Amino acid sequence: MRAFAYARATTPEDAVKAAADGAAIIAGGTELLNWMRLGIADADKVIDIGRLDGLRAITRHEDGLRIGARATLNEIGTSEAVLRAAPVLAQACLKAASAQLRNRATIGGNVLQKTRCPYFRAEAPATSAMPWPCNKRVAGSGCAAKDSGYGRLALFGWTDDCAATQPSDPAVALAVLNATVEVIGAGGARGIAMTDFHLTQAEAAQTASAQHPATLENRLRSDELIVAFHVPVDAAAGRSAYVKVRERESYEYAMVSAAAAVDLDRQRIRSARIALGSIAQKPWRLTDAEAGLIGQSLDPAALDKALEAGLASARPPGGNAFKVKLARNAARRALMIAGTMA
Repeated sequence: MRAFAYARATTPEDAVKAAADGAAIIAGGTELLNWMRLGIADADKVIDIGRLDGLRAITRHEDGLRIGARATLNEIGTSEAVLRAAPVLAQACLKAASAQLRNRATIGGNVLQKTRCPYFRAEAPATSAMPWPCNKRVAGSGCAAKDSGYGRLALFGWTDDCAATQPSDPAVALAVLNATVEVIGAGGARGIAMTDFHLTQAEAAQTASAQHPATLENRLRSDELIVAFHVPVDAAAGRSAYVKVRERESYEYAMVSAAAAVDLDRQRIRSARIALGSIAQKPWRLTDAEAGLIGQSLDPAALDKALEAGLASARPPGGNAFKVKLARNAARRALMIAGTMA
């Protein structure tokens, strides 16, 4: 690991100014330190926001929840306010990482984590030392994962440049809750819908300028800081659930995950929202399925019909076709669990 300068921010504005000057922001440290060790990041200066307690609060307002970016995953997962108003978010936070990491990992850092694709996570401090092509690490070198048969790639939005997925669990829950990311930067404050915050590779290719599209993963500018998440609270948010399918229960990233929020009129679906994780470089909302579920019962066959329509445009790379069925089953299970909540 290379030497770097270190400073603590006393205000969010301090952090924004440092970021504008090229400093990397550290909060819990569970991601940035790994990036620096692997050679993914090589910041000359790190600005620590770990003392900004004003960014840690979880508050309930009349129109929803406001969750500070420095709130840890365990704090959110055990918050009574979150458990009552948006159980899907509490469940997603508690299914992320290990208990020890959740005590350090912040929700702001978690949604910014990078793909777990092993072709990207190679330990190669010098870009010339990469053992295989990866456009995220060495722009223009290619994508070794796409044709490798590796079974953790994207079903939607990927391109020949990159087929990696976004691994955050809380991001999927925030997307199904129609949350907004509150950020501040040199240009002032703004809000970004969680459903638009991350970019698929295809979206990045349409918005990238000087950057290689594979390296552009979200809409956060280099001089901006996430300060909070606003979560609207409605009937569907209160009846919501998160399902994570992984190879081991103790500590593993999702092969596929599903978040569902359901509003029922007796036994019929008045409205439903579904977001899938680990199938794209962003939480993937099944909007066609959501429309098809209106008026349906929580009958598995009816749910499957709508979900299959929502997944019909999936384009799995080689070795990933099984994920389409896995995604359908996870989404069905999340809907049924959410639908049976009081």
